[in-house]
Amino acid sequence: LTGVPREQRAFQYVLAHAIPGDPRHVLQTFDQWGYRCEHLSCVGPVKGRIVERLLYERAPRRVLELGTYCGYGTVLLAQALPAGARLYTVEGNPHHAAVAEKVIRLAGFDEQTVELIVGPSAEVIPQLREQHGLPKADFVFMDHGKRCYLRDLRLLESHQLLAPGATVLADNVLFPGAPHFLQYAKTCGKYRCKVHRASLEY
Repeated sequence: LTGVPREQRAFQYVLAHAIPGDPRHVLQTFDQWGYRCEHLSCVGPVKGRIVERLLYERAPRRVLELGTYCGYGTVLLAQALPAGARLYTVEGNPHHAAVAEKVIRLAGFDEQTVELIVGPSAEVIPQLREQHGLPKADFVFMDHGKRCYLRDLRLLESHQLLAPGATVLADNVLFPGAPHFLQYAKTCGKYRCKVHRASLEY
């Protein structure tokens, strides 16, 4: 009715209530909106703890996120990175990217730490090394279109963008589901797979 997109409404709430430069408070404020006001397709706090634990275990230097959306997952990833690490995040929807850019900077992360790349993942991935300076990713977080998961994993492989021992974490593979991605990951012989059970966000 207002003509203001849901993502923009959420950002206005975060802008009014979150402490600038405090990533955890920015995430908590998003969570308050998600629980009390409107559902957002963010990672959320429950799955967020899984993401954080894996990041602390792996301590990656170069992280790639596919699917920035409002920037929630980006802030979650960035605040758990070791010192000197860099996060590249890719968003195909320019309206979502505009919101995410504000959220990322509100949380206190500059372009040296987090680079937001706007464009379809299928076009961006082949350009990551030459145009964006990503030699290889130690950690990949997939949270974009589920139908793109398998295609983009194979693109990362074919462009040799996965570092030896890299971790690929994919959200929502059971629901709404990415069955072809899951089958490939389990049967191609390149990966050791683990499914983390979690509830849907909010």
